[in-house]
Amino acid sequence: MTDCVADLDAERADSDPKVFTKIHVHFTVTGKALDPKRVEQAVTLSAEKYCSASIMLGKTTEITHDFEVVEG
Repeated sequence: MTDCVADLDAERADSDPKVFTKIHVHFTVTGKALDPKRVEQAVTLSAEKYCSASIMLGKTTEITHDFEVVEG
């Protein structure tokens, strides 16, 4: 792996406090001969087990994620 970028799209409530209601994280993982299954496992563990921010926000917000692998 030579690079990993997380792009976020989010929706917030219309009224104050304008808390997040939905967050989607798109990971772009770049490297040579990466195994998509291993990348998927790493992304899932990162998003659902090891990221304390997403675990905390996930209590009140719908959080989704996906990924793409780029050869390079």
